[in-house]
Amino acid sequence: MALPPRVFFTLHEASARWGCNIADIAGWADTGRFQILTGIAAVSCGEDIVAGKVVLSPMELLPLFRRCGTGPSEGVMRRIQPLGRQDWLLITEPAGGIPVAIADMMILAEEVHAFEEENDMVRRVASGPGAATSYDWEGMMVALILRIHDHGFPPTQAELVAEMQEWFADQTDGKKMPDSRSIRRRITPIWKAVRREDA
Repeated sequence: MALPPRVFFTLHEASARWGCNIADIAGWADTGRFQILTGIAAVSCGEDIVAGKVVLSPMELLPLFRRCGTGPSEGVMRRIQPLGRQDWLLITEPAGGIPVAIADMMILAEEVHAFEEENDMVRRVASGPGAATSYDWEGMMVALILRIHDHGFPPTQAELVAEMQEWFADQTDGKKMPDSRSIRRRITPIWKAVRREDA
């Protein structure tokens, strides 16, 4: 019987998975790319009692995320955000806040997968020794540049995405084409930059 999918990844697991420093993870969380969570026992936040999964503010625990690795492994939370809420609550009891360790910080698996998809970090599936089934994005970019150089831009971005999808189909006899969303994600920065210049 197969196990169900994972629900959480620790920060150390995400760091190893992405090949980055936990300082990078803290920075991405601070800019809203995903949330860093932990689990707590019941605390008082004024009249509210909060327990279970809560969101942490990386900037309020900044010493834990020193890139040089000299920071402590545990910090103190004085403010938390219950999962699913937008407001931050000040912990009033215990008065000094509660301790939290890096080892107890997590990211929801669905947010890990969404981040990987958004940044084209989806793991490649090996089809033999040293082989991988990733798409030829570099080849597509060359084809895109040639298309723009020779014929300019089509009237809409959707047409350009469709042309690049046809390019993948031609290269693989229709066997290996990324979805239009993945292609659009790579074309959009170029499209916007050139259209801004045209304007």
